[in-house]
Amino acid sequence: MSRYRPPRKPGSFYITPEGYTKLKDELDYLWRTQRPQVTQAVSEAAALGDRSENAEYIYGKKLLREIDSRVRFLRKRLDQLTVVTTLPEDTSRVYFGARVTVEDEDGVETTWRIVGPDEFDLKSGLLSMDSPLARALMGKTIDDEIVIRVDDKETYYCVTQISYQES
Repeated sequence: MSRYRPPRKPGSFYITPEGYTKLKDELDYLWRTQRPQVTQAVSEAAALGDRSENAEYIYGKKLLREIDSRVRFLRKRLDQLTVVTTLPEDTSRVYFGARVTVEDEDGVETTWRIVGPDEFDLKSGLLSMDSPLARALMGKTIDDEIVIRVDDKETYYCVTQISYQES
C-alpha cells in the first residue's frame, strides 16, 4: 500500500484582521518564546552525555522540528494572505466576513461568521468560506433558501439575518 497522498488543494487566501493578528501572534510566540526555551532545553540535555539514549534530547529535537515546520508554514502563509478590511458594497448579501443567521428545517437558528480557512472554528461560530455551507451562502440575501447535499441527505436552510458588525 502506497503512502503517497496527493497534495491538498490550498484554501482561499483571504483572512479577517483578527485572524491575521492571531496567526502573527502565534508566529511571534513560537519564534521568540517557545523556540528559545526548547533550544535551551535541548542544549542542556545534550550536555548530559550519550544522545542516543537521552529521551529529553530526542524529544527536544523532535519538538524543535515541529516548531520549525510550523514557523515555516506560518511565514509562507502570512505572505500569501490578503487581509480583508473593507465591507462589501452590497451589505444586504452574504460575502466574506458576514455574520449570517440561518434557520434549518426544524426551526433551529445558528449564527455563523464567514472567515478564511486559516481561522475557522466551528465551536466559536467561525465558518470557513471554503466549506459547502459557506459556499452555498455566498451572494444570498435574507429569506433565500439553500440546500446542502451531503452523501444522500439534503438539508434545507433559510437565511434570516445578515450583518457585518463585530460583536
